[in-house]
Amino acid sequence: MNKIALVLLAILLVNCSPKQTKLPFLGAPVVSEKDTIYPKIHDFSFTDQDGLEVTNATFKNKVYVADFIFLSCPTICPKMNFELKKVYDVYKNNPSINFLSHTLDPDRDTTKKLKDYKNALGVNKNWFFVTGNKDSIFNIASKSYFTTAYPDSKAPGGLVHSGAFLLIDKSKCIRGVYDGTNAQETNRLIKDINVLINE
Repeated sequence: MNKIALVLLAILLVNCSPKQTKLPFLGAPVVSEKDTIYPKIHDFSFTDQDGLEVTNATFKNKVYVADFIFLSCPTICPKMNFELKKVYDVYKNNPSINFLSHTLDPDRDTTKKLKDYKNALGVNKNWFFVTGNKDSIFNIASKSYFTTAYPDSKAPGGLVHSGAFLLIDKSKCIRGVYDGTNAQETNRLIKDINVLINE
């Protein structure tokens, strides 16, 4: 194949390749004549593994991935943490990408236990493990992140929760939801973070 044919083939492949330049906004928007306003994560205040306050301002001008777990979880949490660590490993040196794991069991998951767990994972300051008022955690899970989280004495570990990873943009809007127990979904999240930071 001559050089001209190779160049034409390259141009054709580039032009025919699907381009994903923007992720969707998730949640029911409020639509007016002039604007469409998508739901945003409500203001919050929790305490991280070092005993420091973590709020919306902590993630100013940052993209972050949120999830809901608890350390004594006998079902999906270990798999979720394994999968999210893969995502973290790709972006750990990018200070504009953060991770936020909320414990659903603040009575048992003390700041010391969260810190020990974070240290065992070998992650740095880009990943926050937070605790706080139980009702506030359940509230933000259902009303801001639109994910499942509630106590149930019949459930394994006494809690029902979604295994979702939620991708949040710099404006605090949800831009993606991923099954935290599925390696293919993990790969999709890794790619979507890159799409989001390049929008």
